[in-house]
Amino acid sequence: MIEIKEHDGNFVWLRATGKLHDEDYRQIIPQIEQAIDTNGTVCVLLELDDFRGWDTHAAWDDFRFVMKHHRDIERIAIVGDKRWEKLLARLARPFVEAEQQYFDRRQLAEAQSWLAGSLAAVGPPCL
Repeated sequence: MIEIKEHDGNFVWLRATGKLHDEDYRQIIPQIEQAIDTNGTVCVLLELDDFRGWDTHAAWDDFRFVMKHHRDIERIAIVGDKRWEKLLARLARPFVEAEQQYFDRRQLAEAQSWLAGSLAAVGPPCL
């Protein structure tokens, strides 16, 4: 499941748990696109909690979203607790123009601070 935990202006906090499916993306993508339409760009905090990946259709949904909106995301902070999640974040870098950084779960406050400073110089802060 993926859900919006918090949304405030150009800041979107997503929480992904378990295995993601097409239905998850059909519910969440319109909400993120609305934030992009309203604000131009967004900053994303992606919290992975007992994350187990995607089914095939959801992986395709994720890829299509990233290809469509790769310029609409200013920064991505990925927060997780597994080595493969950190590796996944590195592998995604070539596909996303956004600056991104991986944080361990105990660094959640640091991830939020990193995002808060991301747009301060060029626009409204994320947090």
